Amino acid sequence: MNSIILLFVLLKSLIQYPQLVGDAWDEETHLRMEVRAKQLECERIRLEQEVEQLTLKQVQLMELLQLLAVAVLVFLVMVLWLMGYDIENEVVNEAANAGNNDHALAVYEAGTDFDDDLGRIVMERIQWSVQELQAGCEWTRNLMDNYTVYFGHVLANSFYPGLQRAIEVGSAFEGWSPCEQDVVYQVLIPMTPPRGHSFHLELDSAEQRHKRNFRVRVQLECTCTKEQQAENVLCFLHHPEEELRSNQDPSLLDTLCTDSYLDVQKTARWFYQLVRAIWPALPQSHNWHLKLLPSTRSCQFQVTNGRERLRIEIFFGVQRGDSDIFVSSQPTEAHTQSITWPETYAVAEAKFFKHIAQQAPPDSLHLKCLQLFTRLLLGFSFSPYTMKTIVMHLLNVVPVSQWRRRDLLNRLLDISKCLRICVLAKRLNHFIVGNRRLPQHIHLPSDVQAAPRYNLFHHLAEEPAAHTQAIYECRLLLQWLKRILLGEQ
Repeated sequence: MNSIILLFVLLKSLIQYPQLVGDAWDEETHLRMEVRAKQLECERIRLEQEVEQLTLKQVQLMELLQLLAVAVLVFLVMVLWLMGYDIENEVVNEAANAGNNDHALAVYEAGTDFDDDLGRIVMERIQWSVQELQAGCEWTRNLMDNYTVYFGHVLANSFYPGLQRAIEVGSAFEGWSPCEQDVVYQVLIPMTPPRGHSFHLELDSAEQRHKRNFRVRVQLECTCTKEQQAENVLCFLHHPEEELRSNQDPSLLDTLCTDSYLDVQKTARWFYQLVRAIWPALPQSHNWHLKLLPSTRSCQFQVTNGRERLRIEIFFGVQRGDSDIFVSSQPTEAHTQSITWPETYAVAEAKFFKHIAQQAPPDSLHLKCLQLFTRLLLGFSFSPYTMKTIVMHLLNVVPVSQWRRRDLLNRLLDISKCLRICVLAKRLNHFIVGNRRLPQHIHLPSDVQAAPRYNLFHHLAEEPAAHTQAIYECRLLLQWLKRILLGEQ
């Protein structure tokens, strides 16, 4: 009986508290599987990291190769430069050689031979400016000649600067314009010291590396000679101040100067008054309306006759000796001090373009090439002056007989290759400063002629971000040019 009860209790305990034999085995298996999964996950992460490192190494290698290629190019350019070659020669040679493949590609894709017909086709694809510059230049020239006559009469016996005949400068008078819709006709009027005064140019002590600024110091001169006395001119140096105030107009030092230096802003305000006062006496005033425009360092105005509109800007400056270099009121930066007169090369550059025009055949396209590239530059950081400088360098080494319609593609490729090389080398030499290969009738002061060729791309060498941006923009610009040449625009 007891054994039966014991067996019953044992069975009941087994039913109420069953021992699952497989639980311990399942838990161990689950643990092993979890460990294995983590091992596989770590292995996957390790492999991904190795792939990433391998990709990074490949990218770094490609960047290193690109930098090495650029360094080799720069080294070659510098070696050739040190050997006495001008960079413009190397640019032209490389452009001619490297341009052959691209040129062949363009000819192949255009589906025609490289001849005069292809030049005509490309010219038809390019939308040239319809702006008639010649008429505007002639009108401005006549206006300034009339003003010069009246300047002479009004200022004859004054102690204000003498104003000489205006010199035509800037893109419009050179035969091209970066702004098709709003052409600006620029002239420079040389100033000479009045009686009893002299001008002395002083190089600014705060001169920066890539520009030259001057100050025009005004000095009183003795007028006690018999000739001056016969003209009833009192000497500012040797007559009492009370007598001078009572009998003679104030000197230039008391009107347009600041601390004995000719002040640009004061001169500009005085010049505005002259232009406004003389305008009614000019024949142009009968049919045209004059509107003065605000400016602190030049005289800008607009003339209209109901159908046409012309915008004219007059700078004034002092000639350096008998050369074609002036110090002028034209600013070189956003905030130029009022007594600072930057050195300008606009007259020498204008004379160079006139020299080319006299030598070039009637169908020369050098100005159309320049016009095309300045149109393409809209929206880019490259300035029109950059392309003007490149074209001037090419004109100085490529004969003018090779700028005809049949040569159009070659010259466009030369310009584009020149820009690319200069950007990669971070160097574009100024065309005037230090250039010993200018035409003989362009006269430079000895210090300008012997000066080192200063670099218009100096900011690319000093700012890596600017250089990277310039490389990107250069590639994009060349892509746009290719699309135009192939008729894909």
